[in-house]
Amino acid sequence: MSSEQRKIRVAVVFGGRSSEHEISCVTAGSVLSVIDTDRYEVVPVGITPSGHWVLTSGDPESLRIDAQSKALPSVAEGGTELALPFDGPGRLMTVSPDQGTGRLAEVDVVLPLLHGPFGEDGTIQGLFEMMGVRYAGAGVFSSAAAMDKVFMKALLVGNGIPTSDFVAITGRAWRDERKKVLDDIAELGETVFVKPARAGSSVGITRVRDSSDSDAVIAAVEAAREHDPKVLVEAQIVGREIECGVLEAEDGGTPDVSLPAEVHVAEGFDFYDFEAKYLSTSSLTIPAEIPEEAVVRLRRMAADVFEAMGCEGLARVDFFYTEDGRILVNELNTMPGFTPASAFPQMWEATGVDYATLVERMITTALRRDPGLR
Repeated sequence: MSSEQRKIRVAVVFGGRSSEHEISCVTAGSVLSVIDTDRYEVVPVGITPSGHWVLTSGDPESLRIDAQSKALPSVAEGGTELALPFDGPGRLMTVSPDQGTGRLAEVDVVLPLLHGPFGEDGTIQGLFEMMGVRYAGAGVFSSAAAMDKVFMKALLVGNGIPTSDFVAITGRAWRDERKKVLDDIAELGETVFVKPARAGSSVGITRVRDSSDSDAVIAAVEAAREHDPKVLVEAQIVGREIECGVLEAEDGGTPDVSLPAEVHVAEGFDFYDFEAKYLSTSSLTIPAEIPEEAVVRLRRMAADVFEAMGCEGLARVDFFYTEDGRILVNELNTMPGFTPASAFPQMWEATGVDYATLVERMITTALRRDPGLR
């Protein structure tokens, strides 16, 4: 096959160094199972927990959660390593102890199916832009701002989009101004949620039922700091948890928004933490059973959030819907999970866009953009 006739070459990058490594692997397994191999040549690239880039088999069956043992997949060390940076725009380099470096293939587009720091936070997006490689999803700034919930909230407030009250804790403030920080947290209300500022999949979150209990707050902050030195403390919002999926419009116009889903946390869990999300009987109602006018407002606000944050490709916007009809943004995910339990593909399925079409749109919208600054 000549170079003019060859398939479009797609590098599927997954795993990574964050605490969401395993969920990224599950997402990749789901995507690899539906990608159109008649049209695309797939290059599966795994990033190990230690940060090594390796070629993998890309076998979807090896990238699934074992429901019986609750074992999670991971990218194994010892595969053929890739050298960074790329050898010119889109060219991957292999590293062999026997043969040194060698060229592998020219990649047309990358699907960075990475969640959390070092993948969803603008770091890898910057690498791809430096190398002149097209990639799916949000750009450097949007990825970084959405990953850092403190900056995300500042941008939302600056655009007049409602969100919960919060306190941000930096390492310096926690060390030098702890009493003031604790006083500020107590003013948020009786119940607060303490979470890493730059983590996802509900990792490292603690619900503190009495914000005036300094010992409980300190323990929660320290637990969050195990994942991130920057911590966010939010006032509890009493309301239903509603989510919407957003896709970049194929014609470049207003983003497309899915039907909303309502999250129902499984019995025995206080909130939608990691185990409740991936390893329990937590469920979704799609579409969410809320008034039609609220659905219209939710979908419009989801598109507003997507554009205010400068997103591209895809995103999931999470909301609280209160008894008095208020809608507040909880957070934005620029690379939402694609696991079988994930809300994003389920919402789009209910809206009329199946899983394979979602993957196709990720690729085609990425190919449409010129490499470099976005």
